Amino acid sequence: MKKLRIIARLDVKNDHVIKGIHLEGLRKVGLPEELSCQYYDQGIDEILFMDAVASLYERNNLFHIIEKASEEVFVPITIGGGLRSLPDIEAALRSGADKVAINTQAIKTPGLIREAAHVYGSQCIVGSIEAKRRNNTWEAYIDNGREATGIDVLEWVTELEKLGAGEILLTSVDRDGTKKGLDTELADEVCKRVNIPVVLSGGVGKTRDLVKTCKTVPLDGVALASVLHYNKMTIEEAKSSLHKAGIEVRR
Repeated sequence: MKKLRIIARLDVKNDHVIKGIHLEGLRKVGLPEELSCQYYDQGIDEILFMDAVASLYERNNLFHIIEKASEEVFVPITIGGGLRSLPDIEAALRSGADKVAINTQAIKTPGLIREAAHVYGSQCIVGSIEAKRRNNTWEAYIDNGREATGIDVLEWVTELEKLGAGEILLTSVDRDGTKKGLDTELADEVCKRVNIPVVLSGGVGKTRDLVKTCKTVPLDGVALASVLHYNKMTIEEAKSSLHKAGIEVRR
């Protein structure tokens, strides 16, 4: 049986970890090199670094942070934001990342996913989706949740798998930073449509939020941000609650 991964999500702007609500109203919460080491010491399974303003500046500015983190942190690292080409992906992997998460450029140039999967292997190509509910479905957004695309999330996720993405990072913009619970319905609908791992991000406030969703949806991972940054939940508490509910986690 697969074990659920607990992932720390660090959204970074100008060398600081930031957090907001619905990907907006961002405030500084710490330094990425310090928080990544802290979460590693506490037993995190993976760490996700997202450049929150990469699309604005049309480049990823986290390579130097990943280089430092990879010297101290020995769990898989994913980097996302502003990766627009094979050379960008090459630079990300050379900096120490194990996987790259691609959203904006995947929608603008879907062939990049196919090319990257062919060159580097599907296992390190993550299709990143920022989803907002629109009536009875969800729409994919880009540029850190700022720009609508008109693309249906449930159709796009199946396309990403066909293109060669080896994993899906699914961010609920509606739940991001709210601590009101994960979007179980969104996660369930996405998981029904793909056969690759799905990691859900956005909305965890209490351990019962994790248990509620993970008991009913076959997720491969859940990304935590606010609850870790503001010391509302420890990694041990998250894993312990899931373990007690009969959900396999890495200990």
